[in-house]
Amino acid sequence: MIKIAPSILSADFANLERDIKKVTSADYLHVDVMDGAFVPNITIGIPVVKSIRACTDMFLDIHLMVDKPGRYVEAFAKAGADMLSIHLEADHPAHIAQALKIIGECGVKRAAALRPITKADALLPYIEQLDMVLVMTVEPGFGGQAFMHSQLDTIRRARAIIEQYNPACELEVDGGIAPKTAPLVVEAGANVLVAGSAVYGAADIPGAIAALRG
Repeated sequence: MIKIAPSILSADFANLERDIKKVTSADYLHVDVMDGAFVPNITIGIPVVKSIRACTDMFLDIHLMVDKPGRYVEAFAKAGADMLSIHLEADHPAHIAQALKIIGECGVKRAAALRPITKADALLPYIEQLDMVLVMTVEPGFGGQAFMHSQLDTIRRARAIIEQYNPACELEVDGGIAPKTAPLVVEAGANVLVAGSAVYGAADIPGAIAALRG
């Protein structure tokens, strides 16, 4: 089954609890954390994640677009994350491995995220310990960007790696997901779709979520 993870980056931050309740028919709630260093934008942090956890029992899919994520993974785990995605480009490989170890020790699912500049083979040192791979189909940092069709090859390669080394691992795609692009990424091997404006910009939000499932 295709899972949908609405991104609250497209929600109304002044009415966040209200907008979270609008997407309860989805599978995951995708929370983009940006630090202004790894990406040129700043969004939310640990206190907001803690507040989100207090107002919903949805699965919290926390995407850390932050430099040296190992500094923060334990705090985000304690704040209520169910899954933490860290970018392989955000630190030295040894520190990424340590951060993933800490996430697991906290009882939180582990995910590795790839920017468009990163080949899927970068997953190989970590794949057997991952619960999910996240492939970005836009440059991380801002919502509402156009889907990068060139990333379909990365999704296909990531799926091949998952099938070879860790078939239970999920494959999530984030960036420019809409009714026209969702079938493309599913065909390429994705099973979790992050969507921001395609969900929150719809007049019928539950209907938009159902349409993305296909």
